[in-house]
Amino acid sequence: MKQTEKAFDRCPVCGGELVEKRVEKLLRGGADTAVVKVHAEVCLHCGERLYSQETVRRFEEIRGKLERKDVANFQPMGQSFQVAASC
Repeated sequence: MKQTEKAFDRCPVCGGELVEKRVEKLLRGGADTAVVKVHAEVCLHCGERLYSQETVRRFEEIRGKLERKDVANFQPMGQSFQVAASC
């Protein structure tokens, strides 16, 4: 992640301390899902994640590719299954 000026010094949700972490983000597009590992500012109190504008643009690009089934450059990670809950 490029060193840029932080948009927030504290969490905008609860005022907690923010630390930079590498996180996994699940993105859905159509019936497909992608797992993306990115850097985010994460609140140590409530867990809120803050992403850079560049990262959010990348999320939108990936969602669009998933919706168009343009996944030739994506790495398969196994299979997903839907299971009905028996309550």
